[in-house]
Amino acid sequence: MAPTVPTKDQILVPETLLKKRKSQEKARAEKAAESEKKKQANKEKRTVIFKRAEKYVKEYRDAEREKVRLHRLAKQEGNFHVDAEHRLLFVIRIKGINKIAPKPRKILQLLRLLQINSGVFVRITKATAEMIKVVEPWVAYGYPNLKSVKELIYKRGYGKINKQRIALTDNAIIEENLGKYGIICIEDLVHEI
Repeated sequence: MAPTVPTKDQILVPETLLKKRKSQEKARAEKAAESEKKKQANKEKRTVIFKRAEKYVKEYRDAEREKVRLHRLAKQEGNFHVDAEHRLLFVIRIKGINKIAPKPRKILQLLRLLQINSGVFVRITKATAEMIKVVEPWVAYGYPNLKSVKELIYKRGYGKINKQRIALTDNAIIEENLGKYGIICIEDLVHEI
């Protein structure tokens, strides 16, 4: 009599293997459902981000057009149009630490300008204006426009998260830490600045 090969139905599978397969299938199904849920949430978030970005672009365009209109109107009437006061400065450290008096050194520390070529955005108040006058030989400063703010944040933007300096590369980082303030993407950050 020739030996017979058992069929697939005739082979008994150990119970532990069956349980393992069942738990793996369940875990796989849960993971797939979770990833689908994440995809859907990301898709919704992306649409919100795009809508906000479009709104900001429209806002910037309208502001620019209004500025041009006011300039033209003033020119027609023979007057001058004075732009609104700037509220923000971008300050860059341009000189090293050699031969700095203690007071300017402390001011540079307060402005977080510890290294050459480091820069910070500073809100203009009377106090900050006085501080910048004191450290003027060691810094360069100016009023940033939308383009420069956008480029600085996209290329060189860093945030302090859990006492660590982390690059702003992903909207998830921003949303996680600034979501409570309504800032969910880099465009929101640029708009706020």
